[in-house]
Amino acid sequence: MQQLITPLDRPAADPASLESLAAVYAYPDQVNHGRPWLRANMVAGLDGGAKLDGLSEGLSSQADKRIFGVLRALADVVLVGAETVRAEGYRPGRARADFAAARKAAGQAPAPVIAVVTRSLELDLTAPLFTEPLVRTVVITTGDAPEERRAAVAGVADLIVAGRGSVDLRAAVAALAERGWTRLLSEGGPRLLGQLAAADLLDELCLSLAPLITGGGAPRIIHDAEMPDVQQMRLVSLIEQKGFLFTRYLRLHPHPAPPGPGTAGA
Repeated sequence: MQQLITPLDRPAADPASLESLAAVYAYPDQVNHGRPWLRANMVAGLDGGAKLDGLSEGLSSQADKRIFGVLRALADVVLVGAETVRAEGYRPGRARADFAAARKAAGQAPAPVIAVVTRSLELDLTAPLFTEPLVRTVVITTGDAPEERRAAVAGVADLIVAGRGSVDLRAAVAALAERGWTRLLSEGGPRLLGQLAAADLLDELCLSLAPLITGGGAPRIIHDAEMPDVQQMRLVSLIEQKGFLFTRYLRLHPHPAPPGPGTAGA
């Protein structure tokens, strides 16, 4: 693994050092002042497909999983859509000894919170995500979601109600920030990422590019999103390992205001 482009204010990454990778991917200082920062982490093939055989796993590599782990270890909360939870068999965040001291110093829980975005609340509440979390799972849904399901979810997870008809992601991000969770990480899937981008919430994209041409009908990393405007990004970090490219892009023009009204559904 080698770093080809290095952030100007950060050291080059030593791929053998989790501490070095954590420095390259560190969140900006404004998260310490209550301003949420939303980072997305996605993987795609050379032809843009975000899945292989219906899952993202086939596009991954050992280096990708290493960076995935670092990004999770830095985050307060991981946002994920219910469709991805079901397809990928999501499990709770876990505590990592390598990051325990840093998380404690930053006032973070031992592991990131998993926050599931769902309009329908069609979730397996007997899954480890709800029965074995180190930190209680959060479910974000709408005010008109089925009352019986809301009651069942509230028994095993913390419930955030944001919007009606579809999840108001801007309100959801504001609610997470009110809990002190300003380091946000979206792991998708493509539909949720599209909704976050369309709501003008995306600050950063970490995209792993696999040296594979997959074909088929897999969605792009942003799927089914009506973007109000093109969002320009700037490349600040590029790491290569065995043909895989690990990129980090920041918004060229950060959105000027903190989260306000805006809607999406999952």
